Amino acid sequence: MTASLADSHAGHDHAPGEACNLVDIAEGDTLMRGTGLSYAYLERFPALDAVSFEIRRGEKVALLGANGCGKSTLLKIIDGLIFPDAGTFEAFGQPVSEDNLEDEQFSMGFRSRVGFIFQNSDAQVFSPTVREEIAFGPLQMGWGRTKVERRIDDVLAMLDIVHLAERAPFQLSGGEKKRVAIASVLAMNPEVLLFDEPTAALDPRTQQWLVELIVELNRSGKTIVMATHDLDVLGVVADRCLVFSEDHRIVAEGTPADVLADRELLLGVNLIHEHDHLHAGEPVHVHEHAIDHHPGDDPVRAFSTHTP
Repeated sequence: MTASLADSHAGHDHAPGEACNLVDIAEGDTLMRGTGLSYAYLERFPALDAVSFEIRRGEKVALLGANGCGKSTLLKIIDGLIFPDAGTFEAFGQPVSEDNLEDEQFSMGFRSRVGFIFQNSDAQVFSPTVREEIAFGPLQMGWGRTKVERRIDDVLAMLDIVHLAERAPFQLSGGEKKRVAIASVLAMNPEVLLFDEPTAALDPRTQQWLVELIVELNRSGKTIVMATHDLDVLGVVADRCLVFSEDHRIVAEGTPADVLADRELLLGVNLIHEHDHLHAGEPVHVHEHAIDHHPGDDPVRAFSTHTP
């Protein structure tokens, strides 16, 4: 199966960098930066403690750590859903703050470029039908109905859920809901995709499909940031890891190979038990796919995937 999506800025009402003041970032340059980020729920339950990081355009970054270490909280800050109690967060060359996101042009520019796939798909899908779910984001951005319908058809085909288009999301299986949640985000064609524990509670076939999709999305130009404690797929879904301790700090950074080779680090952050044995087995297999272009469109980032 082959499908395509228009380039990262398709659908914006302004040229890239205009009006909303967000700028284009070259491949490999810093796309997002957090400096000294701290956050506590209800002002008394720490989730992040002086966390600093950079995300470069086009890379795959894993936020790695045990449950409750702050990975999901950081994703919410990156998505502009919550704001740090201390420290600063910048994206696309501009500070991301509550005040800035109250500006309509800034908010539309930022939210069209960052997409969040939640761990629990039930928290993300809410429309009466799958088709309406996918249409929601583009319609909120003011896209024309013809363009929205075309984008719906693209993502339905790409994720192999055409047969679900008129179904109610609450009637679907967990794996089907995950596909719909991803489709609703991909319909906006964001530059940055945030995944919170994407393989959690999925059957092995759906896990494999999702890992392959993430790799293909990155090959098509998307920047991937993923919170996970799944060591089995780390070498495929990440180029670089930021390792969180249980006291809500980043305590290490490195390639998946370097992190997986550091047994003391993994023990210290509670990602393995002292009796666990990590084996350098066969990596998750990811198939190569051709990159297509959609006839008659603006420059297109296109990719293909399939259901195993």
